[in-house]
Amino acid sequence: MAAKPQSDHDKRKQISIRGIAPVENVGTVKKSFNRHLHYTLVKDRNVSTPRDYYFALAHTVRDHLVGRWIRTQQYYYEIDPKRVYYLSLEFYMGRTLSNTMVNLGMQSACDEAMYQLGLDIEELEEIELDAGLGNGGLGRLAACFLDSMATLGLAAYGYGIRYDYGIFTQKLENGWQLEEPDDWLRYGNPWEKARPEYMLPINFFGRVEHHDGSAKWVDTQTIFAMPYDSPVPGYGNNTVNTLRLWSAKAPNNFDLRFFNNGEYIQAVCDRNLAENISRVLYPNDNIFEGKELRLKQEYFLVAATLQDIIRRFKSSRFGCRDSVRTSFDTFADKVAIQLNDTHPSLAIPELMRILVDIEGIDWEKAWTITVATCAYTNHTVLPEALERWPVSLLQRVLPRHLDIMYEINQRFMDLVRTKFPGDNDRLRRMSVVEEEGEKRINMAFLAIIGSHAINGVAAIHSEIIKTHTFKDFYEIFPERFQNKTNGITPRRWLLLCNPGLSDVIAEKIGETWVTQLSELRKLEPFADDENLLRQIMKVKQENKMKLAAHIQQKYNVTINPASMFDMQVKRIHEYKRQLMNCFHIITLYNRLKKDPAMKFVPRTIMIGGKAAPGYYMAKLIIKLINNVANVINNDPIIGDRLKVIYLENYRVSLAEKIIPAADLSEQISMAGTEASGTGNMKFQLNGALTIGTLDGANVEMREEMGADNIFIFGMTVEEVEELDKRGYVPRVYYEKNAELRQVMDQINTGYFSPENPDLFKDIFNSLMHTDRFRLLADFESYVECQDKVSELFKDQMAWAKKCLYNIAASGKFSSDRTIGDYARDIWGVEPTNIKLPAPHEKADPDTI
Repeated sequence: MAAKPQSDHDKRKQISIRGIAPVENVGTVKKSFNRHLHYTLVKDRNVSTPRDYYFALAHTVRDHLVGRWIRTQQYYYEIDPKRVYYLSLEFYMGRTLSNTMVNLGMQSACDEAMYQLGLDIEELEEIELDAGLGNGGLGRLAACFLDSMATLGLAAYGYGIRYDYGIFTQKLENGWQLEEPDDWLRYGNPWEKARPEYMLPINFFGRVEHHDGSAKWVDTQTIFAMPYDSPVPGYGNNTVNTLRLWSAKAPNNFDLRFFNNGEYIQAVCDRNLAENISRVLYPNDNIFEGKELRLKQEYFLVAATLQDIIRRFKSSRFGCRDSVRTSFDTFADKVAIQLNDTHPSLAIPELMRILVDIEGIDWEKAWTITVATCAYTNHTVLPEALERWPVSLLQRVLPRHLDIMYEINQRFMDLVRTKFPGDNDRLRRMSVVEEEGEKRINMAFLAIIGSHAINGVAAIHSEIIKTHTFKDFYEIFPERFQNKTNGITPRRWLLLCNPGLSDVIAEKIGETWVTQLSELRKLEPFADDENLLRQIMKVKQENKMKLAAHIQQKYNVTINPASMFDMQVKRIHEYKRQLMNCFHIITLYNRLKKDPAMKFVPRTIMIGGKAAPGYYMAKLIIKLINNVANVINNDPIIGDRLKVIYLENYRVSLAEKIIPAADLSEQISMAGTEASGTGNMKFQLNGALTIGTLDGANVEMREEMGADNIFIFGMTVEEVEELDKRGYVPRVYYEKNAELRQVMDQINTGYFSPENPDLFKDIFNSLMHTDRFRLLADFESYVECQDKVSELFKDQMAWAKKCLYNIAASGKFSSDRTIGDYARDIWGVEPTNIKLPAPHEKADPDTI
């Protein structure tokens, strides 16, 4: 069924979902492009580099955003809606150019204009560096949410930090991960606009003075937060929201003594220390590291953002910088603050500080306003990921906030006492101040107490936080706990990254699915339409051949495009069990070595993802996978029946290339550990089948598509608990399963590391002694399930039918649905399908 990749000429002959660009639009784009090359970049065609052409195109596209951006903000000031503020330490945006062209409906005009100028738009798109301001799922979710909030016409703002260095660039050297800094701003960022006029002071350190029942934070060190705004366009509605990222700037007021004692130069150099706050993203995913710099980053974000929110609340009408509102009675009616995990949870004591210390509001009223304004999303149940800041650190860096947190806790303890008199153990368990060992503040507890809504990110995860993680709090505040299953934006994750499949779908059911993803259900009646199934498989084959060419060029490994593309791409963590995938790879290898003539369904297994730099076991797992790949890929007996590729430096732009080419998606975390997952949804939407445990959103995916269309294996959450109660002994599984034992022994004795036989002993010992994530217990079920996958893959039409059912069942997992639920259930705002007038259209007085 292998299809020849289409030439650019053939592609141009097709009428796609993007339509044909009108001639006048193409002319405008060309004129604007040449103007930017000349006036913005100060180049002519003789000396321009490909990067210059990218920048000229980016500025051309940005020009089309600006009028819409200004008009959107004018509209918000005029109608004065309730505004939603999404606070996150991470926004994993990826590239902006293609996404902007898609959302503004100008991709075909730009494509044709570049073609007429003799340029390849795909080559220009490849030049853009990813905005890698996130580690993984949490940061990418924030980016998808921004897209959906703009598409749903919500007056929403993203607030984060403009890190000079994003998530590190992963290099593989001799199979080991090495980290290199991600200097993503090296060439400048054409999408951002600095706003020095809104620079704000942020205080640290100092001490607290108490006078007549009021407190004052004095003798602080001040640094400044400079905002940089990036546009966030909605799809086809002329709405452009704002992502505001803060950058740290040192104050200019030097102590004049420096001029006298010759330390002026040192003083200027020391400015760097203040600006280090926004220098680099912490590269830890699901691991808490209690570092002073991280605490400063978290406070820097919330302090700058809350000042901005209050400024905007007070001067609510357009063009007016003077205070209009002086009463905070309506604050929670006009402001919703969503805390993306506990990282921005200092917003709660900071808002209390502003309301009580600065605005002079009494504690009870201030607390009512704070709780009604803030809401908290929990993203993980792993205990090592929960933030617990040492009191000694808070006392030094944020002394006033520590006082406020003590007061919040004291009042909460009084509430618990009244509800559960005499239950001292409950008081100990629920106290925000942890007294065991080093005294710490539990930020998740603080976020729950200070928020009117707490949500998990998949149905099973929301149940776990109610029945286990935060059970005590659920008993006190049952009405606060909700579920909001995560979603992904179909614009980036289907329309942009898989135009071939988008066209096939649009031809069959129209284009409304782009903003109403549930419309994909209309594909189900065509499940027996062989012609449609062949079209879906043809697109998949083209995507696979494109990826195979990319892998050949990048890794110099030839892979078989007719083989099953089996993919696991996500952060490397023991709970995600990339190691189990690796064990399956070795099992397949052992079977082929034992019987080279056996019937075997060819597979190309691709694993990608970054490990936290200090996470020893995760980095050892990467090394093992690479060593296994090296043995298998160079074994002539195996040939192209089995290949293993480690995808170096997995990031958003690479995900856009590989997800459309996947046949099988691996979502194999131990049940009860993955909060939701969103990669699983991206693969499903692009017509890959899933092998997974009943964990995170996999549970709901199975509900949506039917159990026959997903490969489920392994223990459930209840079975894991049952096993733990009985007492888990990994050795039992090792001894009873011959294939597992062979794999474990090969790792232990250096089969994959002959130059250093002890290299992987720590993996063996960890599994034999603790096996925290129950890999050995699930292994047999996993391998049996993989055998079923191979069996089905032999019947391509049966496989294609299941692909179609997967695509058709993706509607629930749109971030538009997720954001609609947040808006109605938590923020108290209603999504709108109002289309604002385009910049060249006259504004309707009823609309603006």
